[in-house]
Amino acid sequence: MQTLNDLRLAVLIDADNIPFSNVKGMLEEIAKYGTPTFKRIYGDWTKPTIAGWKTVLLENAITPVQQYSYTRGKNSTDSSMIIDAMDILYSGKVDGFCLVSSDSDFTRLAVRLREAGMKVIGIGERKTPSPFIVACDKFIYLEIITSSSSVQESPPQRKPGGRRPQSRKKPDENDQMAQNRKVRRLIASSISDLADENGWAYLGDVGNLILKKQPDFDPRNFGYTKLTPLIKSLDFEIDERESGQNNIRHIYIRNRK
Repeated sequence: MQTLNDLRLAVLIDADNIPFSNVKGMLEEIAKYGTPTFKRIYGDWTKPTIAGWKTVLLENAITPVQQYSYTRGKNSTDSSMIIDAMDILYSGKVDGFCLVSSDSDFTRLAVRLREAGMKVIGIGERKTPSPFIVACDKFIYLEIITSSSSVQESPPQRKPGGRRPQSRKKPDENDQMAQNRKVRRLIASSISDLADENGWAYLGDVGNLILKKQPDFDPRNFGYTKLTPLIKSLDFEIDERESGQNNIRHIYIRNRK
């Protein structure tokens, strides 16, 4: 049976809308989901604004595709990338696509590829418009992709019996608290959708359902490398169950009553 990492992926990069500074981390992220069969990047390489890409293409075996801008102010790169995507689709050589862009013009392409049974992963900056994000099976923000940064696994613990230290809130803390409430509601509703008669739901199924509801969901957006530490920080009930002779542990979660 084909696993996630066996997927053959076509990686198509829009050089006009993506910075070149974190190519290595981006490709390492893509490798978690499959094997890049095609790696192409599109742009007008005569423009000085994308000259920075040239130094990293050979190191990462990315094929540059030249596309001149026929009219000032119009992005002809999009058309070239879309045409190539459809050619690759009909070649039957891939199982999915990774569209690297922050441009909403690729929304219809993502929808069309999914209609053809392809898995579509989007990668872009946080400024990416929502229509493109929700058109993908999964969307990953470039800002959270790094190859060497350390991520906090658990929040600071207060001493037993002690009060939480009082401090002046930073301007963005209210936004962070609202975001945490939002993600807790998302997880709680997903658990309810999948729960058995005792309220328990398998964590893997919950994670898959969350991605279907919100393709840009990622524990790293909240400071955690995995879903389990995020779940623990939000105070859901957790039950680890052993299954089979290999002592494989399966994690089940439920909403606190």
